[in-house]
Amino acid sequence: MSAATKPAPTPPRVKGCCQPVAPPLPDARAAELAALCKALADPTRIQMLHILAGASEPVCVCDFTAAFDLGQPTISHHLATLREAGIVTSFRRGIWAFYGLNPSMSSAARAAVSLVS
Repeated sequence: MSAATKPAPTPPRVKGCCQPVAPPLPDARAAELAALCKALADPTRIQMLHILAGASEPVCVCDFTAAFDLGQPTISHHLATLREAGIVTSFRRGIWAFYGLNPSMSSAARAAVSLVS
């Protein structure tokens, strides 16, 4: 074989990787995104976000109870999960709790909500 037809040497592998990969996310960011995904991983919560995204005013928990064939404790559990993930906010008016989309939710949460609206 002449020098012109000789194949180029293959670069050595590094720790078994075929190509460079992105560095891992910081642990806090990975945990934040995992919590968001867990909060969204339920069809009822997706439907709730769809309702909230289309609402011009905060939505009463009683309206969610009427919209779904679920008991009030289950509805409240789903709304608490969304609130803990920072996707919705709530306030009380008398005995009723009202919910709306959190205006300061993360950009990742905002992108997810835009998929259901």
